[in-house]
Amino acid sequence: MADLQMGVVESRFADIIWQNEPLSSSELAKRSEEELKWKKTTSYTVLKRLCDKGIFQNNKGTVTSIISRAEFYSMQSEKFVEETFNGSLPAFLTAFTARKDLTHEEVEQLRKIVAEYEEG
Repeated sequence: MADLQMGVVESRFADIIWQNEPLSSSELAKRSEEELKWKKTTSYTVLKRLCDKGIFQNNKGTVTSIISRAEFYSMQSEKFVEETFNGSLPAFLTAFTARKDLTHEEVEQLRKIVAEYEEG
């Protein structure tokens, strides 16, 4: 899997696939026209690009994901933390919370995640 990055518009296109898969390439082109105002050729071009990246596959006109939405964004998050914060999650959280206050619910969710991690 070469370059697993997507721009904002590609991400919106990918969300159409993730939310509706499996779907035919013609149905994808129709939905892309409705939601993104794209021509059929644009949909097929972007679909081919994302298939070449190993994110989706188009098997005999049926489009499905190779990588789930959650897995894709998890990989992107890991890459961001690695490249920007030398792989340090605490450094990322420190930077993130320096400008944004966490809600009580968010703090509790983080505590729960850490507790579950510690439990194995």
